[in-house]
Amino acid sequence: MAVGRRLAGLLWAGDVVLIEGDLGAGKTTLVAGLAEGLGVDEPITSPTFILMRTYPGLLSLTHADVYRLETLAEVEDLELTAAAADGVLAVEWGTAIEQWMPDSHLVVRLTVEDDERRLVELEPHGSWSTRALQEVQQ
Repeated sequence: MAVGRRLAGLLWAGDVVLIEGDLGAGKTTLVAGLAEGLGVDEPITSPTFILMRTYPGLLSLTHADVYRLETLAEVEDLELTAAAADGVLAVEWGTAIEQWMPDSHLVVRLTVEDDERRLVELEPHGSWSTRALQEVQQ
């Protein structure tokens, strides 16, 4: 959750964060940290069955889970980038739809090292390549 809080301080309106990791790797926990850092007061739950939920905060946070989506039409029906145009979009299992996301986005990969530790890898694309990611990696 601490990584999510720190990452939230670097986010701008319109940013897209695609989150990858095995089941139980901490994707929703990372989004909860983003939410806390963005001033969201509501508890964050996985949107696996509702697909997408938007939370108000300093910047709105749209949290999506695309694990069950199979076609471009299903992705387009969600209108993910439009839903988050004035806020931040965080997508669990997001690399499955990466080709349909804006060129500028951040991929966060979570790998379970043990019950208490996760390896967090950041993969910047577009303008993220020149942003202050070293602050998050400290």
